[in-house]
Amino acid sequence: MTKLFFAVSLLAAGNLLAQDLDSGRRQFENRCAGCHGGDANGGELGPPIVERIPSHDDKELAGIIRQGFPTRGMPAFSLTDQEMAQLIAFARTLNQPPKGETIRGKVETTEGMTLEGVILNQNSDDMQLETADHRIHLLRKVGDRYRPVTSQTDWTSYNGDLSGNRYSKLDQINKTNVSKLAPQWIFSLPNTSPLEGTPTVMDGIMYVTSANESYALDAGSGRQIWHYHRVRTRGLIGNAAGGINRGVALAGDRLFMVTDNAHIIALNRFNGELLWETEMADWHQNYNATSAPLAVANLVISGSAGGDEGARGFVAAFDQETGKEVWRFWNAPKPGEPDAETWKGSDLNHPGSVSWFTGSYDPELDTVYWQTGNPGNDLNGDNRGGDDLHSCSILALDRKTGRLKWYYQFTPHDVWDWDATEPAVLVDTNWQGQPRKLLLQANRNGFFYVLDRTDGKLLLAKPFVKMLTWAKEIGPDGRPVLNGDLAPSVAGTKVCPGLEGAANWFSTSFNPATGFYYVQTLDKCEIFKKTPMEWEAGKGYMGGSPHMIPGEPGLKILRAIDIQSGKIAWELPEPGPARSWGGTLSTAGGIVIFGEDSGALAAADAVSGQPLWRFQTSQTWKASPMTYVFDGKQYVAVASGSNIISFGLVE
Repeated sequence: MTKLFFAVSLLAAGNLLAQDLDSGRRQFENRCAGCHGGDANGGELGPPIVERIPSHDDKELAGIIRQGFPTRGMPAFSLTDQEMAQLIAFARTLNQPPKGETIRGKVETTEGMTLEGVILNQNSDDMQLETADHRIHLLRKVGDRYRPVTSQTDWTSYNGDLSGNRYSKLDQINKTNVSKLAPQWIFSLPNTSPLEGTPTVMDGIMYVTSANESYALDAGSGRQIWHYHRVRTRGLIGNAAGGINRGVALAGDRLFMVTDNAHIIALNRFNGELLWETEMADWHQNYNATSAPLAVANLVISGSAGGDEGARGFVAAFDQETGKEVWRFWNAPKPGEPDAETWKGSDLNHPGSVSWFTGSYDPELDTVYWQTGNPGNDLNGDNRGGDDLHSCSILALDRKTGRLKWYYQFTPHDVWDWDATEPAVLVDTNWQGQPRKLLLQANRNGFFYVLDRTDGKLLLAKPFVKMLTWAKEIGPDGRPVLNGDLAPSVAGTKVCPGLEGAANWFSTSFNPATGFYYVQTLDKCEIFKKTPMEWEAGKGYMGGSPHMIPGEPGLKILRAIDIQSGKIAWELPEPGPARSWGGTLSTAGGIVIFGEDSGALAAADAVSGQPLWRFQTSQTWKASPMTYVFDGKQYVAVASGSNIISFGLVE
């Protein structure tokens, strides 16, 4: 009798599920199919959504359906909770891959080889084919055969190589022909906030990201090869909650990236398969992650975000094969540990000082250089008297062990949110007539620094903006000589530069031929106000706020700095709203390519600063350009809005 009852119960449950799915199907047909197609693969009035459904949980999907996207043509729908559950249940069945529709093909190459596998994309000119070994072959049609193509110059990390210097030896695009640069292809990432990442390229495949998503593209045509995505973390705070992800690191057959909830993952770069996942920190304690990791030897190294929320910063290294943590350096001490005396007060319990941006590496010294953020809380130093080590610093860490070799602190006891997470550019060049290993940084505090990266000795520190009031100079001991007490106050204190800094995380570059360091700068002052604040999980920990000064909007200026003297060699003012975050790329072709404040991608003469070319995208820059060679042709690519645009020379 019990077995009969159980069988009847299962049958009843199955019938109920079938009824719910049938009801959900009717709702989909009545409300969704007219725009998105009956199988959610797109229609005349709407885009395909079948691939987007798994990247949202049920609550997020319900919110999208009930709120709609009126500005994109999607109306809001009013459904009961039961109707919504039925609709979502049916929509999730649409994500099941269709059976028997995999397109296989066999092609003859111009090299006399036969390739057989799954055709991922195909048109009259090109094909992307995956063979049984899961390798991707990029092909171009030549008569009745196909010619294999790939990249000859790759860009495998956030800044192209491990030095942090966004300089390229490529010169196919140069000052004589850059005026012929034009878009070659565009790839749009759906439902994303403005992209902040830099594309990476290896073996002809380009990888681009948004939060918890990665796409593999044919770098010569922009055709999608695969797409990895996962649900965004609900309840997250910090920059990652806004959809920020700045890219990946590549090594061998692996792609490494961080997730919004401060995990680090490895994907097979040929098919997007998840290989391993490791939690770097507990996001419930205000951690998140946004920037590209660094793949060094057998390790992949990363920090986390969350400094504005009081997370305790670290730099951690993980084994590339297994994801197992190898070492971790904590940027701020715990009470009772060495350097705790530099934090006098309760803020040491939530010190910030996170390493949220990508670091650099010197293989000869086997040293990792990582930048640290501001102390917490950001604008109120009442409960952290002292220098607050190792906030606002460069850390030189042993690659194998994570041991601290040396550090340099740019802004002791920072109360203006001037973290040191600007690019750490490593160059080998002559300094005052002698070869020397240098580290260059245009710091957010308004001073340009040259350090000897073997021991951290300060060689040069000069202002690189005109609006700088907080300090008179950097003294011989490497410490700033303050210009009186300009700490934030309850009533408000005017300080230059403002909270965004004279520079920020956007990319910089050093050209060894010119001896100039190229950086996008901001001349701006702000009113800093402080507020008493207690740390809480799930809330910010700024301790105050910045305020614009009426009639003083600020000005973006591209500047070339002579690293030997710190003097400005030339500058190119950019009239505009001073809200852009695009960096620079310099090349052996004698040009500097940069995101102009107007929204144009532009190029200038690296020696004189003379404008040479511009292409208006009408977007506010959040990313910096890169360059690569595919099929013998140099390209420049950049993230603009929610698009990746690749430029090349036209005949």
